Amino acid sequence: MEQIIKPYGKDKSSKKEEVKEMFDNISVKYDFLNHFLSLGIDKIWRKKAVHLLKETKAKKIIDIASGTGDFAIACLKLNPTEIVGLDLSSGMLEKGKEKMKKKGLDHLIKMQLGDSENIPFPDEYFDALTVGFGVRNFENLEKGLSEMLRVVKKNGKLVILEFSKPKKNLMGILYSFYSKYGIPTIGKWVSNDKRAYSYLPESVAAFPEGENFKAILEKLGYNEVKIKRLSGGIASIYSGVK
Repeated sequence: MEQIIKPYGKDKSSKKEEVKEMFDNISVKYDFLNHFLSLGIDKIWRKKAVHLLKETKAKKIIDIASGTGDFAIACLKLNPTEIVGLDLSSGMLEKGKEKMKKKGLDHLIKMQLGDSENIPFPDEYFDALTVGFGVRNFENLEKGLSEMLRVVKKNGKLVILEFSKPKKNLMGILYSFYSKYGIPTIGKWVSNDKRAYSYLPESVAAFPEGENFKAILEKLGYNEVKIKRLSGGIASIYSGVK
């Protein structure tokens, strides 16, 4: 049976409810902590992920689990005509809307409340799809991945950026120590929510990454699935075609 990791481990709440609560709680400090804790490497990872979509010439893009919209903003390099940033957390979306308005991007990037397991768009509406560090938070992983595939057009491309388990080299050992002790400690100091940043390494450890995740994607109908390991395996980009 799949291990269910929840941010707060409450008996009477679902993973989806707790993930929403967690992101609502940390939304004010999320952008600062995200870039600070990753030393800015997350920006490089997103650029590499977006580069994989360059040849698609996608005009309509949806960014699932968009948060405050960093991945959606990175997708502007593709010159799309429409980007939707979908997220479950109203707190994160409010920060995202503020960011888009401040940057003058609110006419192009629409931040929308929605569930990744029930995406509020018709079949084959988007040319491409991105999701950054979000699929491990899905309550029903396969349902969410199937929904993602449903809303992408035939031959459209899907790019998933997610944390993974680093190799057991010096960098991997240092990162494991940092994620287990450093991230929760710093996260608690800044966000006042220690569980939110303890959940990060726990959810990464439970996620079926690498070849296991590739097998799930292929089983659900993703074609041409490829894996690109980043920074010694700290993160991975999975790409597939409908």
